[in-house]
Parts: sequence; structure tokens; C-alpha cells
Amino acid sequence: QLQLTMSEKNGLTKSLEMVQKELQEKESEMKREISEYKDRLLQAEKEHQNALTEANRKNEVEIEACQDKMNLLEHFISSQKLEIEHLKSNKEELNNSLKEANQTLGELLKTKVR
Repeated sequence: QLQLTMSEKNGLTKSLEMVQKELQEKESEMKREISEYKDRLLQAEKEHQNALTEANRKNEVEIEACQDKMNLLEHFISSQKLEIEHLKSNKEELNNSLKEANQTLGELLKTKVR
């Protein structure tokens, strides 16, 4: 009976050692996988950060281009306003000259009729 019990004990000990070895191997494999996932996550975060940085750079370039266009348009609008004011002034002067010419013509016609 003792020998049978010792034999069972040895069998159980071997089984336990095999299970422990399997667990250690699985633990080692899981640690390796976790390490790989961490590396992949870091790589993905780097790529994401690079993409964000590039997108921000492109947006800044676009914003600068838009600001330049806006400045050009504001300058153009300002020059057009000045041109409109100048044309209004010329129109007013021409209207005044026309009135004076019509008055003079009217006076000349009156003088001619007499």
C-alpha cells in the first residue's frame, strides 16, 4: 500500500511539475505577446502623432494661404473703394461743369434771341 501511495505521489508530483512547466511556458508566451502588443501600440501612437503633426502643419500652411488671400482681397476692396470715391468725385465735378455749361448755353441763347 505504501509503495502504491508513493507511486501515486510520484505520478502526481510529475503531473504537477508538468502543469507548472506548462503554466510557466504560457506565462512566458503571454508576456511575449503583451510586449509585442505594447510595441505595436507605441508604434501606432507614434504614427498617429506623426499624422496629427503633419495634418496640423498642412492646416497652418492653408490658414496662412487663406490669410494672405484675405489680405490681398482687403487691399483690393480698399483700392476699389478709393476708386469709387474718386469716380463719384469726378462725376460730381462733371455734373457741376455740365450745369455751368448749360447755364452758359442758356444765357448765350437768350442773348442770341435778343
